[in-house]
Amino acid sequence: MKKGKIKVRSLIKDILILLLLVVCIMEGIMLKVFVFSSDDGIARKSKLKQLKTVIDEYYLGEVDEEQLREYSYKGMIAGLEDPYSVYYTKEEYEDVEESSEGIFSGVGIVLTQDMETKAITVVKPMKDGPAQKAGIKAGDILTKVEGEEISSDEDLSSVVSRVKGKEGTKVTLTFSRDGKEKDYTLTRQEIKNPTVEYEMLENKVGYIKITEFDEVTVEQFDDALSQLEDDGMKKLVLDLRDNPGGLLDAVVDIADRILPTGMIVYTEDKNGKKTEYEAKSAECVEQPIAVLINGNSASASEILAGAIQDYKAGTLVGTTSYGKGIVQNIFQLGDGSAVKLTIANYYTPKGRNIHKKGIDPDVEVELKESLKDEIEIKKSEDNQLQEALKVLEKE
Repeated sequence: MKKGKIKVRSLIKDILILLLLVVCIMEGIMLKVFVFSSDDGIARKSKLKQLKTVIDEYYLGEVDEEQLREYSYKGMIAGLEDPYSVYYTKEEYEDVEESSEGIFSGVGIVLTQDMETKAITVVKPMKDGPAQKAGIKAGDILTKVEGEEISSDEDLSSVVSRVKGKEGTKVTLTFSRDGKEKDYTLTRQEIKNPTVEYEMLENKVGYIKITEFDEVTVEQFDDALSQLEDDGMKKLVLDLRDNPGGLLDAVVDIADRILPTGMIVYTEDKNGKKTEYEAKSAECVEQPIAVLINGNSASASEILAGAIQDYKAGTLVGTTSYGKGIVQNIFQLGDGSAVKLTIANYYTPKGRNIHKKGIDPDVEVELKESLKDEIEIKKSEDNQLQEALKVLEKE
């Protein structure tokens, strides 16, 4: 009987030693585990102060105090587990403000981030920008900036601030295409980002493309619409494809110019408070409208598309939109830093919340596979645009 107990104890001892070896291999070399008791001065401090004390007393490397603080703030917002809520350092927030003004110094690429995989992908390189001239294409995945891997917890605004910089300076970006990585060293230049493009197509069909909704977009849209109307526009194609969104006030002002009087969108916060945004202008676009959307049409562009669809003021053509039905506000902090927080859901005039669902087009048509990697598509070859024109022919 004793021999049996001894064998069991010996076996347990062997298992414990084996487990200890596995832990050591997994964790690396660990000399000791410190446990601070309630009698210890460190334990009586807040957890944040405890961590700071331990770092100061024991951490081998040099400590950047400012970086330590900034990352603690970023960690707090990351703890919300909301991909749209972000803490900005002072420098990052300055970049955000600069971008919304429509003029900045960078390499001329529009990026988007997949909220599940965190992959950062090129939506399009801007015409005649450094990225386009270097051969960077839509769909390329940005993996490194200056040789440093983009971490899975890094948000898009942080990456963009690393890509941008002083005019005339160089930056090396690594992109993955078809599983192969390639480095591009680009010289930053001033990028004037026209958010509205327009032209008159055949048969007096006006064409307006809105790439995003920034501070400059409303004025640019007004100029485009006025010019097309002066030139005798009879019908209108409004292109919102690959438009990631932007400022709520900007899209509301543009919707006010397109739609008859009535609600454009309403928001509802955590306390059930509703805020309504209405079209108040007596003027609206009276010509038939076709609206182009795709899987990259998000946020503010979905507000506009959803309102047009609800009022039957136009026909949506393309593929289901992205599905971002929430609103963020930026709160500037005393030291120039800021935090962007999700504060409300938004709803179309008929009460639809399209978050994680998107808006289905009235006429569904996929862009031809052969065109998806093209930087610029000839309008005569753009099958989605051609379908929109067919829709307008029937109006």
